[in-house]
Amino acid sequence: MSAEPSPRREVVTGVPRRVRPLPRYRTQSEIDDQTALGGAYVRSLMRGQLRAALTVFGVLALVAGTLPLLFAALGSSALVWAVLGFATYPPLILAAWWYVRRAERNERDFARLVEGRPAP
Repeated sequence: MSAEPSPRREVVTGVPRRVRPLPRYRTQSEIDDQTALGGAYVRSLMRGQLRAALTVFGVLALVAGTLPLLFAALGSSALVWAVLGFATYPPLILAAWWYVRRAERNERDFARLVEGRPAP
């Protein structure tokens, strides 16, 4: 037999040449595959959006429903037009502002759930 030593193994370390794609999150694949769990996630988002919309609608219906009583109490057509022209816009703008903030928060929470990030 020969007395030659066996070749030495060299380990080369360094930066990987290829970047592996990030794994898809389980929740994301549940939604994409339209499983029962993914459907529950989407229904949860839709329920939150519907709740916000119905809340704004209820508040605006309450405000609009009381306007005839206010007009009957005022009695002056000039005051009625002033209320219609100026006093109705701030509640509409506030309701729209609240709704947009709530809808964006619902979507942000849903995206955080799908991406698997923890709640802040």
